Amino acid sequence: MSDRPNSLGEYLRARRELMSPERAGFAAGGVRRTPGLRREEIALLAGISADYYLRLEQGRDRNPSTQVVDALAGVLELDTAATAHLHALAGASPRPPRGRKRVGVPTGILSLLEVIDLPAFVESRSFDVLAANPLATAVSPAISVGTNRLRAFLLDPAEKELWDDWAQRARGMVAGFRASVGTEVDDPATTQLVGELSLRSEEFRSLWARHDVAVLAGGSMRLNHPMVGAMELRREKLPLAGTDGQILAIYHAEAGSDSAMKLATLRDQVSVGGGSSAAGAAAASGPQ
Repeated sequence: MSDRPNSLGEYLRARRELMSPERAGFAAGGVRRTPGLRREEIALLAGISADYYLRLEQGRDRNPSTQVVDALAGVLELDTAATAHLHALAGASPRPPRGRKRVGVPTGILSLLEVIDLPAFVESRSFDVLAANPLATAVSPAISVGTNRLRAFLLDPAEKELWDDWAQRARGMVAGFRASVGTEVDDPATTQLVGELSLRSEEFRSLWARHDVAVLAGGSMRLNHPMVGAMELRREKLPLAGTDGQILAIYHAEAGSDSAMKLATLRDQVSVGGGSSAAGAAAASGPQ
């Protein structure tokens, strides 16, 4: 058996254990030693042999056909993002040792961060902040160059106080992190971060074990800012082509709203304080 990480098998097992036997049409009676559906039940519903499904979970077969993957996705009730993730895991092949060149934040984007009148920042596929303007850092100190947003969100008590719906956002953050790193969970930096959070955060251990996948896109956020109080902001996330998964994130408030006024107050405070450009710090650091 290969000594490569068994990402496909781990994902199938995690999702199987979250399935309700009753929802899948199986009687609730009988002794079940583990939560969720049995392997043979998943195999029956997917129209494959129990032995073949066992090989998939154990990592003895890592490349099921598209038809098998689609059948398993249907049985496991996966949404579009999770189904795409399952296909990626099923098609993953051995990769050479890490050494991929990581590009820096595009110069044009750094210039944009200097002039845009909204909180904006760039993050890597593993949620490292690569560049940020002062207003973004004023919204949350975790949005500063060199900070990993997932680590800060889960471990920094100030972040728990900042976000009104912290528990729900934590679930979305972890699912978004898994979707963002995709099949590259064996990347050394990703492995180190996952290991650290697994040791230090009970919430992360629980959520990571679920193998939830969700693409983080536009949406609303509620936060209780220590300086201006409650705000509701919208976020937009734009992928940057040719940057190995970098994302430009922009926060904004509805025009004329109370939140827009509070965001303006933060902007004025940043201007008065003469906050230095975090984007400039990222530019000076060169390629990431």
